[in-house]
Amino acid sequence: MLKTPFTEKHLEFCSNNHQEAVIRSLIETNSYKETGEELGLNKDQIKGVTRRVRNKASLQGYAPEHDMRHTVPDTHYVKAVSTCYDDDGNVKQQWVKSDTRKENMGAVAEKIVESLLLTNPLPKIQTPQFDPSIQCSETLTVYPMGDPHLGMYSWVEETGENFDLDIAERDLETAIDKLVSIAPNSKEALICNLGDFFHSDDSTNTTRRSGNVLDVDGRWAKVLRVGVRAMTYVIEKALEKHETVHVINEIGNHDDSTSYVLSLILDAYFKDIDRVKIDLSPATFHYFEFGKNLIGVTHGHNTKYGDLGPIMATDRPEQWGRTTNRYWYVGHVHHHQSKEYHGCTVESFRTLAGKDAWHSAKGYRSQRDMKCIVLHKEFGEINRHTIGIDFVHYLQNKGSQ
Repeated sequence: MLKTPFTEKHLEFCSNNHQEAVIRSLIETNSYKETGEELGLNKDQIKGVTRRVRNKASLQGYAPEHDMRHTVPDTHYVKAVSTCYDDDGNVKQQWVKSDTRKENMGAVAEKIVESLLLTNPLPKIQTPQFDPSIQCSETLTVYPMGDPHLGMYSWVEETGENFDLDIAERDLETAIDKLVSIAPNSKEALICNLGDFFHSDDSTNTTRRSGNVLDVDGRWAKVLRVGVRAMTYVIEKALEKHETVHVINEIGNHDDSTSYVLSLILDAYFKDIDRVKIDLSPATFHYFEFGKNLIGVTHGHNTKYGDLGPIMATDRPEQWGRTTNRYWYVGHVHHHQSKEYHGCTVESFRTLAGKDAWHSAKGYRSQRDMKCIVLHKEFGEINRHTIGIDFVHYLQNKGSQ
């Protein structure tokens, strides 16, 4: 039985026929189990729908379990609700503060997902199966992704290597296939996109801050579509090994806005899969706590490495105090370096992407790879695996033979 039953009013906040069918069934049965049997869904899928519908309803002012029953128009959202109760606990007065929606990014993301599915259909999501009996709750597997730069174009005669949208997608998928296959059966995984997932932020194909012209392979919409497809592949691959997959998409200097759009799209795409947790914070610093480990994630273009420890301690004082293994994972520089500061270690990661003309002319020659890192709840990092770009290409050639 549900602690908080659904009402007919909740049907107004369903975004599609699938959500409406789930809510109608729950109104009649008031049971996850019976609804699952009726619609052929598991509990995680049903709970994903209920969370979406309740969140949307509450933003419009409807959450009867919290005495919120005064809704606002679709053009508005609820900023705050103040409720005055009498001595018997009954609602005496209530003030609802609302504001006009400048842009409903959640709705925009859902429309983008629908468009992507119509123009380039993805397979229906089937939550990958795994063996829960061998899941280890003592470890966390982290998959840091250093600056993938999807959409970047590089010509071999100019830079020494070819790189384009198809190569970027293929290399990323091959790397995650191998890393997941050799990773331990950690119950939880953390995918850290360290920023600059996309090479350009819009159709101008320039960097927003400096206006540098970028070498881009294809139209922006095409790059976005392929990027979403590649990231959903990474997440679904991780679901084959790990029960819960957490995802952080960091804001880079190449994709200030598109990085957040990616998070919104992924959140909409996996809306019915409770095993996927997308971090929707638009902040430039993200944090993840696991046992005595505290992980900070940022792109690295705005802050000196030596300042990251104090920033972590200031932003998360309680988490800092109860952890002993503290790590910052950053991108931006495209090469590997690790340095221990007071209280934490800061590590930058290489990229799988090739060099564009600008970086080649400047003399940048960093190696290319992707890693997975294994953290123990008590003891911090206990293992890591690295797959270099040459091995990625070897696996691709081997698979094509």
